[in-house]
Amino acid sequence: MSSFLGTGVALITPFDNDGNVDVQTLEKLVEFQIDNAVEYLVVLGTTAEAVTLTNAERELVKATIINTNAGRLPIVLGIGGNNTNAVIEEIKRTDFTAIDAILSVSPFYNKPSQEGIYQHYKAIAEVCPVDIILYNVPGRTGSNVLPKTIARLAEIPNIIGVKEAKGDMDQALKLIKAVPSDFLVISGDDMLALPITLAGGAGVISVVGQAFPGEFSHMIRLGLLDKGRKAFATQYKIQKSIGLIFNEGNPVGVKALLEILGMSTGKVRLPLLEATPKLKADLRQFVESFYVAS
Repeated sequence: MSSFLGTGVALITPFDNDGNVDVQTLEKLVEFQIDNAVEYLVVLGTTAEAVTLTNAERELVKATIINTNAGRLPIVLGIGGNNTNAVIEEIKRTDFTAIDAILSVSPFYNKPSQEGIYQHYKAIAEVCPVDIILYNVPGRTGSNVLPKTIARLAEIPNIIGVKEAKGDMDQALKLIKAVPSDFLVISGDDMLALPITLAGGAGVISVVGQAFPGEFSHMIRLGLLDKGRKAFATQYKIQKSIGLIFNEGNPVGVKALLEILGMSTGKVRLPLLEATPKLKADLRQFVESFYVAS
């Protein structure tokens, strides 16, 4: 489980100007993360616009990341949904070679009870050959996985952690208290990543971290070492960008940021729209001031 202490990055799927998956840029992005010492890669999550990719594109993205990574970092693969049987079937047909764990979002839209959520994950765990990180993101799913439910799920051996993205520090503290000490409470909120880490969390699965991987992963490592004052200096330096990148939806903002940094185009797929000129200007101003301050 120590493989998932620190900073994981939720990778985007870069698109070229024709709207196709840009393999060369994805390879470059993976190398950028590795060169800047993040701890692990998260593939085909929400930030990857996975729901707008065809099956062939999903396989292309996964293969590109696996081949480029070449075993250097652990890889977490997004597999989840609101049809339990469909998730189980996807797990059964997935080749888990080079995959260390899955990130599985709680069922969305149909808003199951806490017992329904528990039984959903229990059924997935029974067939999953790798470790499972739960993903609680009520703003997207419409239901909140409560700390007591996560504590029950923590008793299942191959459920090793949770990406907690409610954006509620009070819930995060209750969660850290409720689960065993070796269960990973991973922030899914960039703004709360450092406070959650300092409170006993295991780090973060970050969006903005892929744009500033060196700085962000260093900040989280300082947090894990209880060096809060030094870590918060980086938090305050990056903080404005975290607010900006979510102003027009994820991954709209981080793609615009990566475009400014010369890492990708800002292209997204409908129903998302590319960042507005105003957001791009604000992000460009932030990047210029960030590197001046550095």
